[in-house]
Amino acid sequence: MSGKSPLYRKVAGDLRTAIEAGEYGSGARLPAEDALARRYGVSRGTVRQALAALRADGLVTSRRGARRVVLGGAARLQSFAELRSFTRWARSLGEEPGGRIVAVDAFPANAEEARQLELPLGTRIFRVRRVRTLSGSPVMVERTTYPERIGELVARLPVDSVSHSEQLELHGVLFTDAHHTIDVVPADSDDAALLGCPAGAALLRERRRSTDPAGAPVEWSQDRYLPGTVAFTVHNSTATTALGRGLSAP
Repeated sequence: MSGKSPLYRKVAGDLRTAIEAGEYGSGARLPAEDALARRYGVSRGTVRQALAALRADGLVTSRRGARRVVLGGAARLQSFAELRSFTRWARSLGEEPGGRIVAVDAFPANAEEARQLELPLGTRIFRVRRVRTLSGSPVMVERTTYPERIGELVARLPVDSVSHSEQLELHGVLFTDAHHTIDVVPADSDDAALLGCPAGAALLRERRRSTDPAGAPVEWSQDRYLPGTVAFTVHNSTATTALGRGLSAP
C-alpha cells in the first residue's frame, strides 16, 4: 500500500493554508473548479474531493453549481466544549461576544421540560431568555431551561454577563456532553423584536440537551440564529463524529 497522501488532500491542504493565511477573506469566492484543476494539474474530480474536505471542516460553502464561498479562515471543527460556549467560540474567531438577559423566571416544569431535565412534572425550574451578539450585532436568541439549583445561580448573574457557562463552571457546574437537533423555525414576535427581523422569517434553531460528567441534565436550550450568521458542519469518521460551527458568508 502506498504511503503517499491522496492528491485531493494535498490540494485541500494548500487551499486551507491559503485561507488561514488570509489570501481568501471571509465571503470571498474560490477559483472555479476547472481553474483549480489547471493550477494543481489534477482532475476536476480531485478538486471536488478537496473542496468536500474543506466543506467538512466548515471553511467553505457547498452550493452545487456555484463557486465556493469562504466562510472564514478561523472556522473549523470544534469540540463540544467550544460549541457549547458561544463566548469561547466567538472569541476563537476574533469576534467580540456579548449577551443580555431579557428575562429570568421560575416556573413549574411542563411536560417537555420535565422529560428533558429528568425531573418530576411540576418541579420548579428556571427559564432564561437572552439575546446574544457578535461585535455588537444581535445574531441569536437563547432560550434555556435550567434545574432549580443552576437557575438560581444564573438569576444572580449581571444581566449583561458575557458568559454564563464560565461563571457556572466556577460553581462546579460542568457541561460535558450534549445531544443536538438542528432545524429551521419561523421567528415569533419576540424573536423579531430582539433580532430585528420580520416575524415569520426563517431562523436556524439548535435544540440542545446538556449533561454533566455524571450524566445528569444541566440545561435544555433552544437557540435561534439569524440566517447568514453561522454555519454548522458535521464531520463523520470511523473514530469520531464532530459537530462544528463557523461564521456564515454574508
